[in-house]
Amino acid sequence: MTSRELLDLIPAPHPDTAALPPFAQRADGVRMVRGVPYGHVDGGRPLELDLWLPGPSAEGRPAPVVLFVHGGAWRRGRRDDMGLHTRSWDPGPFERLARVGFAVACVDYRLSGEATFPAPLDDLRTALRWLTLRGEELGIDPGRTVVWGESAGGHLASLLALTHDRPRPAAAVIWYGPADLTAPRPPFDPSASDTMEARLLGDAPVRVPRLARSASPVHQVGAGAPPFLLLHGEDDSMVHADHSRELGRALREAGAPVELRLVPHADHGWYGLTEMAVEDLFRQSLAFATQHVRGCS
Repeated sequence: MTSRELLDLIPAPHPDTAALPPFAQRADGVRMVRGVPYGHVDGGRPLELDLWLPGPSAEGRPAPVVLFVHGGAWRRGRRDDMGLHTRSWDPGPFERLARVGFAVACVDYRLSGEATFPAPLDDLRTALRWLTLRGEELGIDPGRTVVWGESAGGHLASLLALTHDRPRPAAAVIWYGPADLTAPRPPFDPSASDTMEARLLGDAPVRVPRLARSASPVHQVGAGAPPFLLLHGEDDSMVHADHSRELGRALREAGAPVELRLVPHADHGWYGLTEMAVEDLFRQSLAFATQHVRGCS
């Protein structure tokens, strides 16, 4: 055997064909597994996701999917973290979604210290492709996918919903996500080279205007955009609420269904709200997601 043949033999199986690891059984028929590879980037770490699968439906229909995208300023964060208020929930937010019939995929993506845009969006496309490829095996229907993201994850989820069409997501739930990397909105300055946005793009947005525009959901809205639920704190000190206002306006002008809900007294990450208030925002989001996968094929 040549060294080249051996090199081809040694690596782990490709995510497209690798056997799934065993699932842990939870309550109400829910199964979960962590760290499933869904993509391979040459020279980089494996891209992984956590899966939560519901019990069999009464209709025997494949489960709709929530593709969850974590926040962390594109530079940090964990795929299984929906934000500071949800960390103490028992059951946690993803198990709650699975208990009512959603499959949930919490995905890794390359952070800005590893690769610049569009790498993280490419990774989400790869994850949706993998879920489609393995959908029958998992008992899921990727054609009924809701993308759900918070903060930087909301930005990436918005872009995925607006630019991906095989399959096109059924809906998007966006919590306080950046929507425009081209225009100044406090505290964001597109001419600064030391911001999280600049690290995502690889340079100050004003120095890479085409890239900044392609990375801005508000500039990617077009005909056929799926329904959006935009939730944003009125007192957000990190991502100004005008991001969601502008994205909502662009969606309405394009004829897309959109619900914009500005939350009084809420800072970024729902800081300043009571636990009961955050629970209610989660329920609103779940109701929206459920509404928009019902009847989809």
